[in-house]
Amino acid sequence: MTRSPLFLAALASSAVPGLDPVTVEGVRRGPDDLFEVAYLRDTQDRRWVVRAPVSQAAGAMLEDVTTLGTLLSRRLDVAVPTVRGQVVVPEGRAVVYLRLPGRPLDFSALPPGPLAGEVGRTLARVHNLDHLLYDEAGRPAYDAEAHRRRQLSELDRAAATGHVPTALLNRWEDLLEDVSLWRFAPCPIHGSFTGENVLAGFSDDADASSGTVHGVLAWEEARVGDPADDFAELVTLASPDALDSVLEGYAHERHERPDAGLVRRARLAGEMASVRLLLRAVSAGDVHRVDDLAEQLRELDETIEADDRRHADEDAAREERRRAERAEAFAAAEAAAGRSRPESLPDDAPWDATVPHDPFASPSTGTVATGAVAQGPDDPDGVAAEGDGVVNGVVDGAVEAATAAGPGDEGEGVGDRTGAAVPHTDEVAVVDRDDSPFEIDEAEALPPVDDTNTDTDTDTDTAEVRDADGTGDPVVDEHEGASDFVPVRTDGSGDRPARTGAVRGTKKNRGGRRR
Repeated sequence: MTRSPLFLAALASSAVPGLDPVTVEGVRRGPDDLFEVAYLRDTQDRRWVVRAPVSQAAGAMLEDVTTLGTLLSRRLDVAVPTVRGQVVVPEGRAVVYLRLPGRPLDFSALPPGPLAGEVGRTLARVHNLDHLLYDEAGRPAYDAEAHRRRQLSELDRAAATGHVPTALLNRWEDLLEDVSLWRFAPCPIHGSFTGENVLAGFSDDADASSGTVHGVLAWEEARVGDPADDFAELVTLASPDALDSVLEGYAHERHERPDAGLVRRARLAGEMASVRLLLRAVSAGDVHRVDDLAEQLRELDETIEADDRRHADEDAAREERRRAERAEAFAAAEAAAGRSRPESLPDDAPWDATVPHDPFASPSTGTVATGAVAQGPDDPDGVAAEGDGVVNGVVDGAVEAATAAGPGDEGEGVGDRTGAAVPHTDEVAVVDRDDSPFEIDEAEALPPVDDTNTDTDTDTDTAEVRDADGTGDPVVDEHEGASDFVPVRTDGSGDRPARTGAVRGTKKNRGGRRR
C-alpha cells in the first residue's frame, strides 16, 4: 500500500494534539523499506516525522520499538526517536515523533579520524546497555549458539530458492560450522546500523572530520545478539583506515574487550545481507526484486575470492599497525618512568666458567675492585686509602704464606704482599665499600658451653648431640626454633675443640634425635 504525503500529514495531525502541518515532504520508499515516511513542519516551526508500516510484520516491529525509544532516551548521550503520538492503520500503528537534528552519513565516504572514532564510540555505548533494558521493551534475545543456528536456518531457506550460487552456500556453511568463530558475548545491538540511520552534525561543512554524531534512527530491529551485526555495513563500505578508526574508538569505549572474530563475522553478515533481502522478496512475491537480488549474489560469487585476498592484506596491515602502536606506547611509558632499555650490555666480555666468581669484581676486568676499608679492630683509624689494593694484598699474601708455611706450621703468622708478618687471628676483617650491595650486622659473641652437663635423657626439653665417635660431652642446643641436629667438629682424638659456633637457648619441642 502506498500512501501520499498529504495522507501521512493527516495521520500525524490526528495522532498529536496541536500539530497543525504547514508543509509536508514525502520520502521515496525503496524496495526493501518497511515503512512509509514523511517530514512535516507545523505552525510553531517544529519539525516532525511520521512513519507508517507497509505490512503487519513491520507494524509489530514499530509497536515494540515505541517503548524502547522512551527507555533509550534516558540512557544514551545521542538522540533517539521518542514517540509523541500514534494512530491506528490497517497494518498496525503509525507513529509521530520530533525530527532529530543532523544529516545521514555515507559510510563509503567516511574519513578516518575523529568522526569515524565517534561512530565507533556511539556504537559501543549502544552495546554497553543493560540487557534488562531490551527485555523490558520486549525485544528478542539470542545467545551465540541460537544466533548461529538462526543464520544456518536462513541459509537453508535461501538454498531452497535456487537463487544462491553453490560456492557461496558452501563458503557460508563452512563459516557457520566453525564453532570457534562464534564465541562471543551477546549484547544489546541496533540491528540496522547503516549510514542513513546515523545522523551527524558538522561545525565546518567543508571539513568532514569536524562532524559529531547527534542521533541514531530506526531501532525496529533492535535485539540482544551478535555485536558484529552492527558492523556489517561498515566493513563492507568503509575504507580500511576509516574502519580502523571506528574499531579503535569502539574498543576504547566498550566495557568488554571485543572478541577476535568480530570483523570476520561482520563481513559474513554483510555478505548474507542479500540473502535476507532475497527471502523477504520471495515471501512478498516480488519477482522483479528477486531477480535483482539473484544477480547481486552472482556478482558477489565472482568477486568473493578477490575480496578475501584484499581483506587478508587489510587484516595483516591492521595487526602490524597495532603492534607498532603497542611498542610506541610501551616505549613512551618507559620514558615517562625514567627507564630506558640499553643498546647493549655494559659488560660484553666472554664469561669463563673456570674462573671463580667474585661479587666485588669490576664488570669487564674480572679483578677485585678496590675501595676504602672501614674502621675496625685491625684498623681503628681507617688508614687504608681508596685504591691501594688492600683486598688484593691480603688475599695474595695469605695464599703465599699458606704455601710457604706448609701443613705443619699451623698457628704461625702469614705474610702479606710486603713481607710483613700478620698475626693469626680468628676475627674476620669486614671490608665496607660504598658500592657494595651487602650489609653486615654486628657480630655477637657466643656464650661458653657448659661441659659439666651430662644429662642424656631424651625426654628432657633439650636436644643433645654427641661427637661422631660417641665420646665427649653432648652439645646442648636450647635456642628457640633450633634444629634437633647440630653437627660438631672433632679432631678425631675425642678432645673437643673450642666451639665458637655453638649457641645455647631453649627448645620448644620435647625429645630429640641423636647422631
